[in-house]
Amino acid sequence: MGVRIVGVGGYVPQLTVKNEDLTELGCDADWIVQRTGILERRHTPEGLATSDLAVEAAQRCIEDAGVDPNDIDLLLLGTFTADMPLPSAACLVQEKMNLKAPALDLSAACASFVFALWTGMQFVATGCNQLVLVVGADCNSRVLNPADKKTYPLFGDGAGAVLLAPGDSQQGLLSYAVGSDGSGADLLCRPMGGSQTVFTQEAADAGQHFMQMEGRPIFKWAVRIVEDTIYEVLEDAGEKIDNVDMFIFHQANMRIINATVKTMGINPDKVANNLERYGNTSSGSIPLVLDEFYRQGHIKRGDLLLLSGFGAGLTWATVLLRW
Repeated sequence: MGVRIVGVGGYVPQLTVKNEDLTELGCDADWIVQRTGILERRHTPEGLATSDLAVEAAQRCIEDAGVDPNDIDLLLLGTFTADMPLPSAACLVQEKMNLKAPALDLSAACASFVFALWTGMQFVATGCNQLVLVVGADCNSRVLNPADKKTYPLFGDGAGAVLLAPGDSQQGLLSYAVGSDGSGADLLCRPMGGSQTVFTQEAADAGQHFMQMEGRPIFKWAVRIVEDTIYEVLEDAGEKIDNVDMFIFHQANMRIINATVKTMGINPDKVANNLERYGNTSSGSIPLVLDEFYRQGHIKRGDLLLLSGFGAGLTWATVLLRW
């Protein structure tokens, strides 16, 4: 508590890829809509990378907050698609924005932004930092196999950012449920590029540099973990579902979101989505929705927000936030 969001920003690249554009790859446009709810997504043009998306979102966030960038004293970037294995994408963002703050990546796949938000709020709450820039950004189009017709259409590229600063005693995180389960690591992974499977032509020919996902078990796990953690954070905070003003779920699949809404009796009017236009932007999905609905005037001071991210690891992070 005692932490507030003073600025919000989001960015998606201009290149729009509609479902119909993917038919030349053998993808079924109708299947994509029926199974995911996605109509189109954005892809990053050649010459740009994750750090470039993060910079755009961060700059818009800083403009929204009206602060001096020199006052930012910590930069946390949630991503799993850094520009390169070394150094961190956060350091590249720091250089491109001419910031003085220390910078580091947090990698928890599609839960990365909420992990970074949870971490940044603790730095502010303890007084270690006064102005923390938290960014979620991913360039999924660079790590997907176009021949994987069940996975390739699901993802898009995008970034979102928030600025954290000290607030009053009623603002910040009321409760959170954050966790990891490495026993599910092989369900969603990108095998090549680390110390276990180094870059080789043989591994590349086998597609080991692309993301690989077991869709069915991930779907079942995601529905269960989102529901369980929502109950957990509400009980811990002494709140009820009806008291939440807005739910922002990781934009992975509308069937996951709809199943959660139906099972838990959540008012659909309180659920913010933009999945149909951007697809699954991984670390960028939750802050992109947050930015969009904040700028539309749907979020105001004192509102109770529930954010829930989940992804490879397996990792999950559900937080209850007083705006």
